[in-house]
Parts: sequence; C-alpha cells; structure tokens
Amino acid sequence: MGFPLRSDLPLVAVASSFSDAVKRLLVGRPFRSEDRRAPALKKRIAMPVFASDMLSSVAYAPDEILLALSLTSLVALTVAPWIGVAVGIVILVIVACYRINVKAYPSGGGDYEVASKNLGSGAGLVVAAALLVDYVLTLAVSMTVFAAYITTAFPALAPYRVPVAIVGILLICFAGLRGSRATPMLLAVPTYLFLGAVFLTMSVGLIRVGLGDTPHAQTADYTIVHSNIGDQATLGLATVLIVLRAFSSGAVALAGVQTVATAVPAFKKPRGKNAGNTLLLSGLLAALMLTGLTYLASVTGIKYVDDPHIYLVRADGSPVSAEYEQEPVLAQLAHAIFDNAPVMFFIVVLITALVLIAAANTAVEGFPGLASRLARDEFLPRQLATKGDRLTFSNGILLLAAAAIVLVIATSASATVLIQLYLVGVFASFVLGQAGMVLHWRKRLRLVIDSKTRVRMHFNRVVNTVGCVLAAGVLIVVIVSKFLAGAWLAVVAMAGLYLVMGAIHRHYSRVTRELAPDADVNSRTIPSNTHAIVVVSEIDKPTLRALSYARVTRSSQLEAVTVAVDEEAAADLQKRWNQMELPVPLTVLGSPYRELVRPMLAHILAIRRRSPRDLVIVYIPQFVVGRWWEHILHNQVALKLRTRLLLVPNVVVVSVPWRLKSFSRQYGGDGPDSDTSLYRQA
Repeated sequence: MGFPLRSDLPLVAVASSFSDAVKRLLVGRPFRSEDRRAPALKKRIAMPVFASDMLSSVAYAPDEILLALSLTSLVALTVAPWIGVAVGIVILVIVACYRINVKAYPSGGGDYEVASKNLGSGAGLVVAAALLVDYVLTLAVSMTVFAAYITTAFPALAPYRVPVAIVGILLICFAGLRGSRATPMLLAVPTYLFLGAVFLTMSVGLIRVGLGDTPHAQTADYTIVHSNIGDQATLGLATVLIVLRAFSSGAVALAGVQTVATAVPAFKKPRGKNAGNTLLLSGLLAALMLTGLTYLASVTGIKYVDDPHIYLVRADGSPVSAEYEQEPVLAQLAHAIFDNAPVMFFIVVLITALVLIAAANTAVEGFPGLASRLARDEFLPRQLATKGDRLTFSNGILLLAAAAIVLVIATSASATVLIQLYLVGVFASFVLGQAGMVLHWRKRLRLVIDSKTRVRMHFNRVVNTVGCVLAAGVLIVVIVSKFLAGAWLAVVAMAGLYLVMGAIHRHYSRVTRELAPDADVNSRTIPSNTHAIVVVSEIDKPTLRALSYARVTRSSQLEAVTVAVDEEAAADLQKRWNQMELPVPLTVLGSPYRELVRPMLAHILAIRRRSPRDLVIVYIPQFVVGRWWEHILHNQVALKLRTRLLLVPNVVVVSVPWRLKSFSRQYGGDGPDSDTSLYRQA
C-alpha cells in the first residue's frame, strides 16, 4: 500500500461553505498582495482625506463651547468668540509643532514613534493607549454627530438616533473592510463641499451683520434657566471653571492633528514637507472656521443647552414643547442666515453629515494601522498585525467597530458625553510627543556642528517646548474641568489598555525565551523510538488509509486500538480484523462505563510511563465534509480525543482526512477519496 495522496488534486477551499459565501458576498474577492499598491496622494487629495477629522470638528466644537457657557449667566455674546479665538491659537501652535514632527519622523509612526524612541517604551505605550482610545472615540463621536445632523434634516428619525449612529458605524467599517480603490477621491469630495458650505455660510452671515441685517436664530427668543450658584465669590470661581470648561470643550478641534502626522507615508515626495504644508493649511482653515462660526453663533443669539426641556423656556416663561428637538449650532446658523432660502439649510446639514463620514474614516484607517504596528511590536495580539483578503487590517476594523458601537449604546448617542472622554488622550499624547521631540533635538544638537543647522534645530526645539508646555496646560484644564464629567473614564480606559498591552508584551517575551533553542541542544537530535497508534472505530476506508499513513512512517512500534464500548461489536470487529489479515495488531480496550476517550487516554499514558523517552504518534481518521450541518454528525469524538491529547507531552496527533462526496460536490475536484486509486500494493 502506498502513500495516499495524489499530486493532481486541485486546490480547493476548506472553509465552511456558508461563511465563505457570505464573506465573498459582503467583502468581495481577495486581492493578491501585488494587486494593490496604494498610490501616493497629492496634497489636494491628501488634505481633505486626512484633515477631514480636524475640519469636521467645527460641526460640533461650537456646540460644546455654547453648552459649557450655558451653565452660568455669562453673556455668551461676549465670551464665546474669544474662546473660539483662544482655541484657534492653540490649533496653530500645535500644528506648528507637528509640522516639525512629520519632517523629523516621516515614517508615519506619529507620537508613538517619537515617544518610544526618545522617552522609552513606557511613554510610547502610554501614547499608544491614548491614541487607541481616541480613535474609538473619533468614530463614535463622528457617527453620533452624524446622527444628530441626519435627524435634524429628517425629524421623523429623531427617536432612532442610536440606530442611525450604529448603522453609520457599520457602513463606514464595511467600506473599510472592502478596501475600495476609489476611497481617497470619494472622501475628498465631502470635505471640499463642507469647506464651501461653511465659508459660504460664514460669508453671507458676516455680510448681513456688516450691512446691519443681523440674522436672528430661532432660539434667540428663548431664555436659559440657570441654577442658583450662590454668593459673589462662589459665582466668580464658578465662572472661571465654566470658561475653562468651554475652552477645553472647544479644544476638541485639535483631535484630528495626529491623523495627518500618522499618514505621512501616503503623501507624495517630499512626504514630510507635503504633510507639514497640509497640516498648516488644515490648521488655518479649522481655526478660521471655528472662530467665525462661534462669533456668528453669538451675534445671532443661538442657545444651546444640555437638555432643552429643562433649561430652555420661551419668552412668556413656558417650557419648550415636548416635541422640540435641539438642532446643532451649524444647523441653527444655516436656518438663520439662509432664512429666505430654506433649501440651503438642507444642503448645509447634509454636506456636514457627509464630511462626518469622511472624518469617521480616518479612525477606520488609523486604528487598525496603529494596532498593526503595536501587534508587530508584540503589545497586541498578532492577529491584528496582518492584512485580510482585501489588503485591509480587517481584524482591527472589526474590533474598532465593536468598541465604537458599545460606546454609542452606553451613552445613548450623546456627543456631549463622548466628548468629555475625548480630550484626555489627545492632549496626553500631545504632551509626550512634544516632550519626545525636545529630547530628540537635544540629542541631535550634540552631533551637529554646522552653525545654520544648529540654529534651525534650536528654533525647532523652542517651538516643541512651547507646544509641550501649552499642551500640558490644556491637559490640566481638561482634567480639572472635565474629570468628574466623564474624563475619568478615559483615564481608566487608557490605564487598563496600558496594563493589558504590557501584559501581552511580557507574555510574548516569555514565550519567545521559552521557545528559543538551547545552545547545547543538537538540532539533529531525534526521539529514541516512535510508537504509532491508529484509532479504530470501524473497518472502513478512512481506517485503512490511517493504517497506510502509520505504516509508511516506519515507526518502531505500530498498533491499532479500539475501545470496546459494546462487547459484541468489539468482538465482531476483532473477528473481521483477523479475517482481513491486516498487518497491524489490534488492541481492544475495555470500557466498563462505555466511555471512548478516557480508556484511550489511559492506554497512551501507560505507554508514556513505560517508555518516557519514546514519541507517541496517534493517527485519527477524520471526515472532511461539504455541508455545515455534517460537522455536527461527524468527528465529535475525534475532536474531543485530539483536544485531550494535545495536553500530553511527547504525544503527536495526526488527523488523517477522508473527503466525502458532499465535499466534492460543494468544492469541486476529482470526486471523493478513492482507496483503489491512491494505494499501491504493499
């Protein structure tokens, strides 16, 4: 009898037919590695694609500023624009810092690479934990605000804001799994449309204000109900805290800066310079839009509160109606400024919803990429390191989607609650990244003697130092003003992720040391003897094939073993075995309790005790089926036995496949296995 494999059998899929068909239907055919090499992007495409997160933040940053100011009787008309200006200045300073970062570290590692190389792996891990949390929050916040704008355009969907946000997450992650080649162009269009819509809104609004025709928001006639804060001293302290909270809420506009910093490899050469220019342009646009929209929100009298049914009352003192749905600030501005052209309201709102999809895509691109890098560094499971069928990090995308959906459900799709969690990680990574850059320049200055180069390095170090101090100050403000409001959850999540990643790294390091070959061990060392066992339940073709496998390996000892669950059946099997004159002895194991696995395991352990230096090879016949439900009917005992034997040292388990007709009908090929065509005479 010969070796039972044929070289002319076709390659066939062995995955479950149902799951494989569903996967192909949803995701599409697999890509070869050389099929898709992402082209480098020009600045006019890269800017809207990678800066959409930063630019789209003006769709909700003014809301958070006005919401924070609504907690006191401050006149938002006076304070809100200056907060917008302050946030704009912070944006420009941080952008200036990151222009230096991307030129010094153009590989796309961002703050994780900067902190790891200059501050050590511990600081790098803190940055990684912060960025992972922030990517999840970017997707959750973007889709939550997306749902707010969709329900503003279509009020009938207002009760379904959570499902709308979840559907948005699923769709954007589904698109990420498919890895469409047209994605950059498709994502660039909404961003440019959004820029056009916002600047048109600002221009018309400012022109009307300049002409004395100041737009009047629908909520301008409402009054905000304030709680009684107390005496004058308490009021002063509360006012300071509220202004700081409004500033930190508006600072959410900086969340997208790192998206560009980690996307440097996608730019055309010179990558660092192009990425830096993109950052500068994006920062200027974001600062200008935020300042302009905040000013217009103030002069038009927009009111934005946490719960309008509690904090808003009409001019006559009556509460707003139960059906009242609060619109985002940008939507209220569109209503007020284009009061004579209602269609512009829908255009602005729908374009804003589209750009939020583009912003969410930055998380779908960034989270799996960072997770892959961390997995390669052995801080996350290695399954996250490899790309899937469509050349995307599919496992990372699925993990991101699941985490974002959990957050949306837990917060009832409240952007305000999610933003409370947002900024701790953003500014923690800013601080460590800029501190790492300061050390980077200090190290470089020790090696450079050219005076012009040293002057440039000194200037860069000063800029990064200013950025580090400013980011640290904002981080302190965020923690002080938002800690009890929910920022503590972000701190806990980051700390937990830090500990988990550290534990994973220690595990991988320990396993690597454990598996490394010893210096004094000869790689040609082999076991002294091998004892082969063929598991027999019936005398059939799969069993005969397993015997052939075992015989061709020329083991020192070979036996077939069956368990006598039924005495009469075992006796009949022994009789047929002898009649067929099979050249392998059959051992029949007793089983008074009618168990299959335990007697077999006891027999193998007895062999191990008698000959502890021998290698035991167990051959188990196994059916290969074509229908999912056939797995339930076959191979259950074999699976249980194989699982138990994997725990026994010096025991090797060999599955001997036998393909049924259902497999051939499902996957094609030459038909089921045939014992007559695959064997030669022994």
